[in-house]
Amino acid sequence: MSRTPPRRYWLTGASSGIGAALAESILATGAHLAVSSRQVAALKVLSQRYPGQVLVVPGDLTNSQTVREIGEQIAEDWGSLDTVILNAGTCEYVDARQFDSSIVEHVVRTNLLASAYCIEAALPLLRKGTAPHLVGMASSVTYLPLPRAEAYGASKAGLRYLFESLRIDLADEGIEVTVISPGFVETPLTARNDFPMPLSWPVDKAARHIFAKLKDRPLEIAFPALFMAALWPLSKLPTGLQLAIGKRMVRKPPPQRDPV
Repeated sequence: MSRTPPRRYWLTGASSGIGAALAESILATGAHLAVSSRQVAALKVLSQRYPGQVLVVPGDLTNSQTVREIGEQIAEDWGSLDTVILNAGTCEYVDARQFDSSIVEHVVRTNLLASAYCIEAALPLLRKGTAPHLVGMASSVTYLPLPRAEAYGASKAGLRYLFESLRIDLADEGIEVTVISPGFVETPLTARNDFPMPLSWPVDKAARHIFAKLKDRPLEIAFPALFMAALWPLSKLPTGLQLAIGKRMVRKPPPQRDPV
């Protein structure tokens, strides 16, 4: 009786936060996992803990040539991919009183352009995979304009549109697409936030929730439910009311920008 081969994943941003916790959930099933991050040491530790399951393909994903080389490495070692989870990203906050376009450039390059480079590398491998699935990490911030989130929100809104358009274009090829829209998750980076994070989830709980939901291949995974129940109605308010709500959230004086 033939044995079903292990599913092959590529996960970016795998060295910390949601990515690191997702890696644990994936590997616990016996799947094979290609992991990318700039932090090589954490990836190597993961490969030592799960011998034979982990393919370490590190690098700066904002460099298109590096991403092409990662794709070539995965193709050489495995030949195909079944699931790709593009989780890598960053956040920097904008001070509108001293607007700095380089912040927008950096965040968009990291969150949106890097994802596009990864999609370019991944699609030929997904086309050779089994029940292929492309997954992107957006954000609940795309539902409602929030103060200081100009760069982050713009990058994640662009990523959401990219994935939702690809869902249509890839449907005939049998490649399914899921967008993840988390609320606040307690990671080492969000610990640096200088504002309250209502209804935040521990990172392990968030990763388990995402991985469990991915099995059903929904169009979107948005959580936590109570946070979304409050946020979604706000997103449907008239623009004037959204502006009034946003103004009440602005902190004065504007805090230092801090990555999330």
